Amino acid sequence: MRTSAHGEKVVTVVCLNLEKDGGENTPAGGLPQRWLDAHHEILKPLRPDILLRQEATYSHLEDERRMKVAGRLLGMKGFLTPNSVGRNPTALFIREETFPVCERVTYNAKFWRTPPTIVSARLAGVPDAELTLMSVHHAFNSPKGREHEAEETTAFVDRAARQRGGFIVGGDFNEGPLPLGESISPIALETVTDLCHLTHRTNLAPDGSRVSCTYVDRTLLTCGLQDAARYAAHTLGQPAAIGPTAGHAKPGQGGPRRIDRIYVDGRIARAILSVEVVDTTGVSDHFGLRLVLSERGLGEAQRREHQPVPLDRAVALLMPSRSGATA
Repeated sequence: MRTSAHGEKVVTVVCLNLEKDGGENTPAGGLPQRWLDAHHEILKPLRPDILLRQEATYSHLEDERRMKVAGRLLGMKGFLTPNSVGRNPTALFIREETFPVCERVTYNAKFWRTPPTIVSARLAGVPDAELTLMSVHHAFNSPKGREHEAEETTAFVDRAARQRGGFIVGGDFNEGPLPLGESISPIALETVTDLCHLTHRTNLAPDGSRVSCTYVDRTLLTCGLQDAARYAAHTLGQPAAIGPTAGHAKPGQGGPRRIDRIYVDGRIARAILSVEVVDTTGVSDHFGLRLVLSERGLGEAQRREHQPVPLDRAVALLMPSRSGATA
């Protein structure tokens, strides 16, 4: 936590899918250059209070050597989740100065291809309110798998609401957002040469066409979360926040897409100061995200001193009609 260019103390959340954890160790056993560049040149200068990492491929090896080196370098406490059928575990790091209490949430993640890392944290100054944090990497190969994973995430949204706490989830969702106030080009099928990727990212429509998967975004929005980048673009006048985060290096997959996102509950959304896409060219095939929150505003959200941000009209249209509801 520090005073920033915003003129107040801030809490910084960074999300990064570091491609295959920067690669294997060097023949001499040293850490790979891309891993070093990611941590020294990108992550350390951002000084995150929360770091949501994906593709921690080799971080379990050598008694979690990479986790320990990253923790010392960044001044953070790291959590690594054992993998499932995938090969790229998720991880999550916390700055204990900002969150003096942080501990892993145990969870039987049998429905996830790549299990999420879930941490319960307490903001300094608001020790009685839990902040649930999730680092996720949704199934790359299955629209139905992502649907199930999104529904599992809503259980933690519900848990946070019932416990009067806060909620932040971020990661690689492996599908794009709904076109709500942002221009999202349809996948140009004639340019897609990776047909497996097309199968993984689209569903078959009744007329036989292929349409992009957007179930995850729809589900998280409908249960009351805010896409932090969309909020920054629409409410704070930061259009660059909704720039694409992946696909730049893979032209055969239909072009760049905004598949890496951070969602927050409606109260925390009021604390958003900025969201930026972090260029990681040469280090990873995914760009990172930096979300800057007002520390004061996050504390107010944790103490529930204000109401959640209302859903904007476009998102409200996703909600089921309540005209027939009874009091």
